[in-house]
Amino acid sequence: MADLRITGLAEEMTSVARLPWTKPLEEWPEDSHLTDMRGISRHIVRLVRSSESPDSKIYAVKETVPEFANREYALLRELNNRTAPCVEPVAVIENRIDDAGEPLPAALITHYLPFSLPYRVILSGEITPHEITNMANALALLLVRLHLLGFWWGDCSLSNTLFRRDADQFAAYLVDAETGEFQTTLTDGQREHDLDIALFNVAAELSDLQEAGVLTTEMDPIRASEGLIKRYRRLWKMLKEPQILDPSDRHAVEGAMRTLQDLGFAVEEVEVSINGEKGELKFQPKLVAAGYHKNRLMELLGIQAEELQAKRLLASFERFRGREATPKPPIHDSARRWLRDTYHHVMNQVPEELRDRVEQTQMFHEILEHRWYLGEKAGHDVGLDLPTRDYIENILPYRPLAGSSAPGIHEPVVK
Repeated sequence: MADLRITGLAEEMTSVARLPWTKPLEEWPEDSHLTDMRGISRHIVRLVRSSESPDSKIYAVKETVPEFANREYALLRELNNRTAPCVEPVAVIENRIDDAGEPLPAALITHYLPFSLPYRVILSGEITPHEITNMANALALLLVRLHLLGFWWGDCSLSNTLFRRDADQFAAYLVDAETGEFQTTLTDGQREHDLDIALFNVAAELSDLQEAGVLTTEMDPIRASEGLIKRYRRLWKMLKEPQILDPSDRHAVEGAMRTLQDLGFAVEEVEVSINGEKGELKFQPKLVAAGYHKNRLMELLGIQAEELQAKRLLASFERFRGREATPKPPIHDSARRWLRDTYHHVMNQVPEELRDRVEQTQMFHEILEHRWYLGEKAGHDVGLDLPTRDYIENILPYRPLAGSSAPGIHEPVVK
């Protein structure tokens, strides 16, 4: 009889080997809190902790056939190597045998993505049509990023995606790569095939929720799905098609590059050509990379964040630096002071027992939003300490534990 075979990350082997591989996955006990964070899948899936400690890592375990498990593990490894937004693979388990000596399916293990939720959990809470649009926009951006990497998804859907809060919008992560494949360059036909699949899947998923009474009858699933495709096409056009600029505008190229940066893409190489007869300046992005703001935030301040969170934190830092006396000190000196006097000053006020309610950079963004709200109410800037205390006292305690329900930006308590 073949021995259990585990292929995966070396540092995870001890934790993975301790899991009850002789039991069918559907018989594994699962914490009710973790069950709430799990979406619907065509496979049997369980969320389990790597140990009995409540602070231990959380694994997502999926039963499938060995061929699919190994293929998806390899695809997720490659996607992670290319910094694609997706879950991280941990291991593949093969040669499973139950206590009666009967074979069991292979299993794929991935890390649970902290502070993420499946779409059904999010949409089961209080959510507005605007937030549904934000989810569609996030999925469109995810598909653009995958296509830029030459990855054909083959099953783009809300079900195969996890969502995290990113400032006042969402960030989307691929969670199921079973049907995907890499190409040197995707053809237009392959991209259109992916879009057709996405259009059908998202419309069907939203229709199911509407029939179940989760979404209002005013919600149009087909229109929402078509909005995802329109968003994708706008992004793809800006990133891949030439733009005609005014040659008399000395800052036209810089402006076009800033537009792409605002979308979250760093422009690594461009091609600019001038047509004297037509009086046209053609700007063509050649190489772009996602994560412009998050990479800059990490380089400058050492903080890991989603793209829009990073943009917000960088804006806070720029305001801080703008208030410093001229001549300005070196930017990294300013960065150390902002971290000490602003970011850590705020975050250190959050009680330990409340820190798992909201991801840290998202919480800082929400405190900045709360500062704006209180400032508008008072008619003047209220600083940071007052909104921080008010947020901690009147908003944070009523936020659900991370992953137990949809994390949203709720209205502050009016005093």
